Amino acid sequence: MEQPLHSLSQRETYKISPFTRFLWWLATAEPELLKECVIDRNRYAITGMTVLGTWLFATLAWTFFFITVTHEYILAILLGLFMGGIILCIDRALIKGITSANKKKIAPLLFRGLLACTIGFFMAQPALLFLFNKEVHLQISLDNEQKKRLKAKQLDSLYNSQTTFILQQKAALQQQLTSSYNEVSQARESFIAETDGTGGSGKVGLKDIARAKQNEYEKLDGQYKQLQAESQPKLNALDSSLSAIQAEKNFQQKAFDQLLNDGFLTRIEALQHLVQNNDAVKIRYYLLVALLMLIELMPVIAKYLLPAGSYDEKVRLREDMEKLIATKNTEKEQALKELYNQMAFDQDKAFLQEFFEKAEEQRKENLMNELHEWQQQNHSSFDSVWKKLKRDILTKQEN
Repeated sequence: MEQPLHSLSQRETYKISPFTRFLWWLATAEPELLKECVIDRNRYAITGMTVLGTWLFATLAWTFFFITVTHEYILAILLGLFMGGIILCIDRALIKGITSANKKKIAPLLFRGLLACTIGFFMAQPALLFLFNKEVHLQISLDNEQKKRLKAKQLDSLYNSQTTFILQQKAALQQQLTSSYNEVSQARESFIAETDGTGGSGKVGLKDIARAKQNEYEKLDGQYKQLQAESQPKLNALDSSLSAIQAEKNFQQKAFDQLLNDGFLTRIEALQHLVQNNDAVKIRYYLLVALLMLIELMPVIAKYLLPAGSYDEKVRLREDMEKLIATKNTEKEQALKELYNQMAFDQDKAFLQEFFEKAEEQRKENLMNELHEWQQQNHSSFDSVWKKLKRDILTKQEN
């Protein structure tokens, strides 16, 4: 069934739904002017939808961002709503500044585009982390292992000089012990060979040469035992130093391992490594970045693409009218204030004239009384009388 067409005089019968009014508010339109613009109603509803989509996307992106920072979900949601509201304010300010007069100007377009791209690029990061969540966590584990190895190398390099010095001392002591032990072994073998006739003089038994070799062997064995007794505490001390250095390295390595996490910056770093090492991820990464940035640019793009209609003309004319009325009201108020001041001046002037005219006779009478009193008092000087007249009769100039 066809709906009847309403004439232009019946346009005031249009009823604005609450949701449409909300979309117009998002699009920074004035309902009082827009409800009479049939074509522009839908345009600004579309613009409001783009702002609504950007607002919801920003809220979700910031909420996920704060979830990566803190595990308190209520706090993350509240902060996400707060930052989403800030993005909404920025978007409304951007599209409010776009008018039919400056749509073709390059500088405002570049500025708004740059600001929107900056916000969109940052908001794209949490969304990408959410989309590549599993891959990012796998890359985080690989990056953390690499960081652990690098930290171990740094610790080895840091304590290398101390460890090398201790090992050199330990090697020197062990070398002394080995040399002394070899001498004792040679002396013992020589003594045994001399006693069983397999070496030396070839005589079996404990003869003079065998006794001499026995004494030499016992002497070297005593020296070796004395050297061993003196070196063992030093070797134990060196081993303790090495153990202390290794314990310190283990402690620092464990403390470093505890600092490793899956926070926002760690995830961003893992995402960058994932993009660098995987061509399939790289292509989809840049496509998603472009798509998510377009979500932030939607309100600005929609405002620039949609043509200017009767609403923009009404806004321009209404603004000109309000400027003119404001100017006229200011001029009228100024004229009234000037008239008030002039009339007040005229009345005050007449009042003063009448005041001085009425006071003239009384001042003359006071003057004669003062002169008569001065004549009767011969001891009073003229200067004293003059001072009294100035104080009591003459007027004082206003500052």
